[in-house]
Parts: sequence; structure tokens; C-alpha cells
Amino acid sequence: MKHHFRLLLSLTVILALGSLAACSGKTTTTQSPHKRVTLTFWHGMTGTSQQTLNELVRGFNHSQSKYTVVASAQGNFTNVQQKIMAAAKSDTLPTIAQTTYTNVPDYVHGKFIVPLNNYLPKRTMARIDPHLRQVSYYRGQTYALPFSKSIGLLFYNRDLLKQTHTAVPKSWEALQRDATRVKAQGLTGLALNQNFCAEWDTLTFQAGTPLMTPRPKLTSPKMLAATHVVYDMLKAKTATTAGTDGYGNVQFFKGKTLFYSGSSAAIGVLQTSTPKGFHWGTAPLPSYRGNRHVSAIQGNDLVMFKSASKAQRRGAAAFMTYLLGQKQTLKWAKATGYLPLTTQALKSRDYRRYLTEHPAARATVQSLPHASPDPTFYGYTAYLNAVNQTADQLSAGTTTPEKALKQLRQQRAKQLRAQ
Repeated sequence: MKHHFRLLLSLTVILALGSLAACSGKTTTTQSPHKRVTLTFWHGMTGTSQQTLNELVRGFNHSQSKYTVVASAQGNFTNVQQKIMAAAKSDTLPTIAQTTYTNVPDYVHGKFIVPLNNYLPKRTMARIDPHLRQVSYYRGQTYALPFSKSIGLLFYNRDLLKQTHTAVPKSWEALQRDATRVKAQGLTGLALNQNFCAEWDTLTFQAGTPLMTPRPKLTSPKMLAATHVVYDMLKAKTATTAGTDGYGNVQFFKGKTLFYSGSSAAIGVLQTSTPKGFHWGTAPLPSYRGNRHVSAIQGNDLVMFKSASKAQRRGAAAFMTYLLGQKQTLKWAKATGYLPLTTQALKSRDYRRYLTEHPAARATVQSLPHASPDPTFYGYTAYLNAVNQTADQLSAGTTTPEKALKQLRQQRAKQLRAQ
């Protein structure tokens, strides 16, 4: 992105000052007192989301004359995390970066991020919707600003539901039955992304035995039963993972799958890539054993690094405040499928009108009251890597829930001993 600088002195004035200095016999060095402070911003946005983010950055840069944000795409979110950790070691961190709030404990332990409390007033944070604001805090301090927040949804093929006389399932049990029934017609019940880690997380929470917690009860009967839900569907071939396609919408768009479990952030992608004649809708994820908690709050947040100067920190706070503006957060939500960040924006007439015109986004708002973030704890990232590896093995059918959960319990115990 090009830097946007305002030239405050014309060439004529500069020449005039130079002439006066020559006449006096003294050398005068002139420097604009209004030179902008540059803020570097690393993110993991691509496609439409990156374009919209660039527009927001340009809007902020044009809205004031003190700061210039330079946004830099670092690849996917895994790449961003790797680069942050490498930059922390080499002392080359940016001013701010987009990351998951669950990384905050590791960053605090490494002593390379700062709390936002001294830079963002309480009244500013209070504007953020309470469900989304939960991710901001760690050990009594505000470390993360919610930004690209999403919720897991169930996407469905309208035409196949009508053809097979299938209703949108309210429960995982109903989804399992529907998927078994349509298999005889050469159809697949459910498409997933590369593995079912997100669904596993949700199901275990619904079962009352959360997977993503510091000391999970990994071999409990409830954990085992919740793990079997999607595993059994994959084994019976009533569900399928994306594999090398990356995301399940590729399989979903082939027109032979009733449902796709994915993030609400996929809405923007699906809207721009839907094949002609393909009709789809969205619904909250099914409940499990009557638990209405439908999904974990997903997505990414913004953090500020300790290496930033005081001026850069003030600028970062100004940029974060700008992003919370109703015009900005609604622009972001409409273009990407992410949630508006503030309660005022969520309830605004503008957003209600958008939901009327774009019904696919309604399920996200309907899910928000029944969604919550995973807890934050030191070592979350290392544990999540182990969970993802286990989910990969379960999705590929190379192990069973019984064996996988015992192995994961051993890995988690070893991680806790090492902390």
C-alpha cells in the first residue's frame, strides 16, 4: 500500500526559507512538526476481506493527519502467527497485528504485548457487544480488541432439502438420521472443512465436557460420545471432509451434499462464488442432547506490541477506535460476513435492513446469544496443535476415538508437566 503523506510546505515557501537562511549567513534545517507517525499492521486477510480492510485503512489515513497505517498481508493466519513468534525473537514486531485472542496468554508470557487499558477508555470498550467483548480480557487486563469475529453455521442446499423432503435439523441426532436416509439416494449428508475440530469443540461443550480447557476430561464417557458423533458419520460415509480442497464449500457446491458446516465468514466467499442455479441458506448449528449452545465464537482480534513507541501506541488506539465506528464496522460486516462489533451497529436500522436483503447473514446474529469463546490459558496454542493433529487422524480414519482420546490425554499431561 502506498503511504499517504500531506506536503505542508509548498516548494515556493521552501525556496524562500532557503534564501533567507543564505542572506543571514546561517544554515537552517526545516522539518515539518506534523510528520505522520507510521503504524505497521500485519494481518491474514485475503480476497474480498483484504480489499475491504485496505479500504478501511485508507479511510483512517485520510480521516486524520497524525498517523499512517501501513497494512501488510502475511499469508494465512498460521503464517501470521509464525511470523509474530519469529519477529518477537528478532525484535522486528509490527505496531499491531491480527491474531486469535487465545494466543494472548503466550504473548503475555513472552512479554511482547501490552494491555490496551491505558490507551482505550472503558467507554470505548463498552461499545463492543458483550458476547464479543469476552475475548478482550486476560488476568484482569484488556489485551485484545475483537475484529474479524465469526460463528459456526450450518449451510444447506435448498433444492436438495426440497427434493429429499428434509427439514433443516435442529439437533445433531436429526442430522445423523437425515444423512443416513439420503445416502441411499447417492447423496452426502454433511461436508466439513479439512477436519472436524470446530464441530468437535462445539459438541463437547454441548455435552458438558469442554475439549478446549486447561484440564479436559478427555476419556470421560461424555467426551467419548461427543467425539463419536461426527467420527461415526465420516466412517459411515454420510459425512465427508474437504481434504486437499481446504474448505467444505467446494464439495457442497458440487450439488450432492445437503449440508456444510463452516464459519459465517464464508458467507462473503459463497455469495461471490455460488454456481449459477445453486440455492443455499444458513441456519444455526444443531444442538446436542438439548443444549442450545450452538457454536463457539471464532475469528481474530487485534493486539498491540510492546516494541511500539508511545506515539505509535496512541496511533494504534486511534485506529482501533476508528474501526469501532458504526460506518466502519457495518462496512466490514456487510462485505465479509463477520459480525458488526458494537451493540449499536448490531441493532441499527442499517444492519436490520441488510439482514432483510441478505437473509443468509441472519443465522449469525441468531447464534450470537448462544455462543461463547473458548477460555484463554497459557499453552492453548500447543494444546490446540495436538487437538488438530488428533482431529486429522480421526477424520482420516487412521485411529478411533477410544485410542485417540487416550493418546491426547497423555500429550496434554506431558504439556502441563512442562509448563
